Amino acid sequence: MDGLHFFIPPACRGNPWFEDGNIILLVEDDDHNPLKAFKVHRGLLARQSEVFDAMFDIPQPTSSMDSIEHVDGSPVIRMYDLPNELSNLIKALYDGITFQQRNVEDFYYLAGILRLSSKYFITHLRVQAIRYLTETWSYTIRGHDEMVSQALAAPSVDGTTYPYVHPLHVLNLAREANVRIVIPSVLYFLSIYSLKHLLSGDHPKLQNTHPSRPSNQLSVHDVSQYTLMYQHRISMILDFIRNTCGERAVDGNCRAPKECRRVFSPMQWIDDDDTICGPCQRAFRRDVSALRTRLWEELPSVVGLPSWKELLAIDLPS
Repeated sequence: MDGLHFFIPPACRGNPWFEDGNIILLVEDDDHNPLKAFKVHRGLLARQSEVFDAMFDIPQPTSSMDSIEHVDGSPVIRMYDLPNELSNLIKALYDGITFQQRNVEDFYYLAGILRLSSKYFITHLRVQAIRYLTETWSYTIRGHDEMVSQALAAPSVDGTTYPYVHPLHVLNLAREANVRIVIPSVLYFLSIYSLKHLLSGDHPKLQNTHPSRPSNQLSVHDVSQYTLMYQHRISMILDFIRNTCGERAVDGNCRAPKECRRVFSPMQWIDDDDTICGPCQRAFRRDVSALRTRLWEELPSVVGLPSWKELLAIDLPS
């Protein structure tokens, strides 16, 4: 077939397709039939990705369309990405990007952008995607608390609760794209789930089907990581009960030592117990806040990762 006369049917023309474009990115199926093609501007893509820049200068591999090197005078570059993800990436390069969290579809959109911006070394899009992920899967205790508050307050969407995506999908996406800054908080949240349910994959949030959905499988490596975090969570709870509460001394300004000792011993709900004096309540809240902050700062080390500060410098350099 003469490449100069080859025609891509309208049904295969993806979004975007610029008539004044000068290069065509073509996604084929396993039989080398066109799935989607995108007519774009070489200079714009090359300017934002050194990988694209290099690709455009490399002779293309052969296929059943071997003689089709040009379509309507524009060179054809064969791509090996999901059409929906490639479309979203190209549109983001032209129009910019805004991430949202209205439902699980928004996560799949981000997943595609993160995958391809990582693959093609498009730093600004990768950083935007990672930064948005950390708004939910935070590296600060304050961010984590805000996510939990949002999860408790937000209405369900299509039968799923906020943040609408299963943490296992977030973990596997992070592994795919080599994003480490979210892994400690994701594993911490994942440790709420039983290992039995994670291995069976029967949670409703794992049942979604979408081309951009990360794997449902907990890898062998992450079984060990999950186990470490699960045990750490149990240890934190036991330490809190035994030491922070059970062996707690009353505050130096305590106005009712006998009553306050009685309350702390069985670890009643301190803020709602009017038998505990004000100074002891304030001291308890202060100490618990300091303990939570310290434990959160130590979280990356539980799974053998560098500190939050180091992870931040790696994934979100200033």
